[in-house]
Amino acid sequence: MTLQDPVTGQNTTNVARLRLPLFRSEPHPCPYLPGRTAQDVFTAEFDIVPALFGRLLERGFRRSGDVIYRPDCSGCRACISLRVPVAEFRPSRSQRRVLRRNADVRVETGTPASTDEKWSAFAAYLRYQHDGTMSDARDDFDRFLYESPTESLEMVYRVGRRLAGVGLVDLAPDAMSSVYFYFHPDFARRSLGVFGAIREIEECRRRGLDHWYVGYYVQDCSKMRYKADFRPFEMLGDGGRWVRFENETAARSHVEGRIDGMGGPQNRTRQSQLGADRPTSDGVTPLE
Repeated sequence: MTLQDPVTGQNTTNVARLRLPLFRSEPHPCPYLPGRTAQDVFTAEFDIVPALFGRLLERGFRRSGDVIYRPDCSGCRACISLRVPVAEFRPSRSQRRVLRRNADVRVETGTPASTDEKWSAFAAYLRYQHDGTMSDARDDFDRFLYESPTESLEMVYRVGRRLAGVGLVDLAPDAMSSVYFYFHPDFARRSLGVFGAIREIEECRRRGLDHWYVGYYVQDCSKMRYKADFRPFEMLGDGGRWVRFENETAARSHVEGRIDGMGGPQNRTRQSQLGADRPTSDGVTPLE
């Protein structure tokens, strides 16, 4: 495979040697751990080929809107990348109940596309699920979920003709990364977030992909701990090594002691936020 180095513009066949300019965000409040401050490193490249995106996933990056980022907080490493080895995943008893509960759900998989129907469901979801800090304006909806710098896929969930939920994922040659899932509150009792996660793992299997990336696990944030319910899982450790665990209890020693007073990432979803950001010290980070 021949790719273009995004810095030099030269062709290369070695994905591991690709270099990508990274920037550091200004400090901002952590959305996961109250009272803490967060920073990210991110790239504002607008055309990330799947092979390069896969290398970024392996190093703890993920996408939010048109930004691919990784937490980089002084004194805190609480946000831990988590992925599931697809071939070994087996749903738990409670997850099997969710599958049975949603046996009537039809899943449509295709290219992401913004529609009035989806926007209406998203706005209802924000009113039901969030605290009003996220905008439900149509432009923000499109920018957050339907502007991607890499190859993405949309999974639409319907009960009869009604839109029940929508999941957005990104694709790499050997992996899938879960980006965002939203559902209409009328279907809240169906546990569609869990159902959607299992269907994404099943889609990975269908495509022959090795890993399903689920984002960041944060032990002291209850809304982020569910990610360890999909087992077995692997966590990205110090030095870039992925460590396998059978359950959350087994992973406890890996995640404890990663906070000493600062911390947390924040999803960067708005292109307009990039104006205050500055490059890292050398502006370029080699992916090696």
